[in-house]
Amino acid sequence: MSTLTVWKFTTAEGAESAEETLKALQKEGLIRILDAAVVSWPADRAKPRTKQLLDLVGAGALSGTFWGMLFGLIFLMPLLGAAVGAAAGALGGKLADVGIDDDFIAEVKEKVTPGTSALFLLSMDEVPERIAARLPGDGAELLHSNLDTEREARLRDVFGDEAA
Repeated sequence: MSTLTVWKFTTAEGAESAEETLKALQKEGLIRILDAAVVSWPADRAKPRTKQLLDLVGAGALSGTFWGMLFGLIFLMPLLGAAVGAAAGALGGKLADVGIDDDFIAEVKEKVTPGTSALFLLSMDEVPERIAARLPGDGAELLHSNLDTEREARLRDVFGDEAA
């Protein structure tokens, strides 16, 4: 089973500094990273910066379209026009079918704010307690949404990716 986890950091740089830790955890077999992306939100910016961590992932990676749409739903919805909003609403319905629902989006939107950052991680075989203990800085808050095999397959189908 895959798990989509969101680790919220108390600084805008915290999530990006976790990349080396994730590489080490993967080498130790504590996690298998399928895909990862970072949202960094400096306090002086109106919107966050996003980046897919391509050097961490293998053949199971989702498309950049997935991350772009997810981040758009979470962080940019109030800024989008009605036509784009309607299309995003339809996509949001498809994401809800795979376990990424309005509650998940609202929680991330509420907690990832200016001056913070977040690591979005699609993984398998994770040990959350060990990951949390090793993340840099003063720790990270875990938000997560589990994806079973069927939901992961539907997610990949929505974004045109092949199953891992």
